[in-house]
Amino acid sequence: MYNVLTLNKIAKCGTDILGDNYTVSDNETNPVAVLVRSASMHEMEMPESLLAIARAGAGVNNIPIKDCAEKGIVVFNSPGANANAVKELVVAGLLMSSRKIVNGIEWAKTLKGNGDQVGKMVEKGKSNFAGPEIMGKTLGVIGLGAIGIKVANVASALGMKVVGCDPFLNEANKAKLVDCKIVETNDEVYAEADYITVHVPLNDGTRGMINKETISKMKDGVILVNTSRGGLIKTEDLIAGIKNKKVGAACLDVYEEEGDFFYEDYSGHIVRDDKLVRLIAMPNVIVTSHQAFLTQEALDSIASTTVDNLVKFFAGTPNTLTEVCCSAQ
Repeated sequence: MYNVLTLNKIAKCGTDILGDNYTVSDNETNPVAVLVRSASMHEMEMPESLLAIARAGAGVNNIPIKDCAEKGIVVFNSPGANANAVKELVVAGLLMSSRKIVNGIEWAKTLKGNGDQVGKMVEKGKSNFAGPEIMGKTLGVIGLGAIGIKVANVASALGMKVVGCDPFLNEANKAKLVDCKIVETNDEVYAEADYITVHVPLNDGTRGMINKETISKMKDGVILVNTSRGGLIKTEDLIAGIKNKKVGAACLDVYEEEGDFFYEDYSGHIVRDDKLVRLIAMPNVIVTSHQAFLTQEALDSIASTTVDNLVKFFAGTPNTLTEVCCSAQ
């Protein structure tokens, strides 16, 4: 009998894959396996019984990989299971931020109660929401994995020019790209792109990769979309870039997880400053609720793939839909 601990809710279509040899619970004390989505395991005391951790998703920054490797706990993820869902939100982000759609919606709500004057008010005010078409513009895609490839291909189908960079791009993934100019460095992407979307894991090499220095290398008025990890962008530098109009707009589904910070204002008072609140208040920033992967189709795909990975792990059967992030030494 295999005891499995769930740290997040896993769709029933996934847990149904487990047979009679498995028990699944959110309070299991001696699990041989853990199913986790977004819960942080960094402060969790790993049970002696634990053999494997299955991450329902691509990133594993919520799992203490080094500690797991030292203890012989295998960690694997489910890359690509939510790729289409994320791709769709990236496209929505490009359109929303470019065409000022959210601003227009919020303004339209203010017209309520104006009766027969609404038509005239619309004619007078609609020019405030003019924005460029994405067709013919250049999209920079940093990270050409399962999601980045789909984003690049759909952007090309929408008439955009696409430039991409990924130092780990293999021939198999390269062959999946329809029409994408591959460059060697992110700096080349920054120099060419009117829009930039980032699809890389969060680690020591990528943390804060979008910052004051890299923003200065981008085109004036660049539009940034981030559906990957908030820590990829230094919030203070993004705010500064928007204020000085180097960054034309940003659509963020994730944001830097540093919490509040405090500073001394001009009068000497200590002020609490919430970066996210300041971002939301900016007219050219759209913040969504970490919902890029939140479609029923993606949740079902993630759950099924993750649990199938787990079953095949204990059965000793290789699974090509998983990526082993660390293994027993």
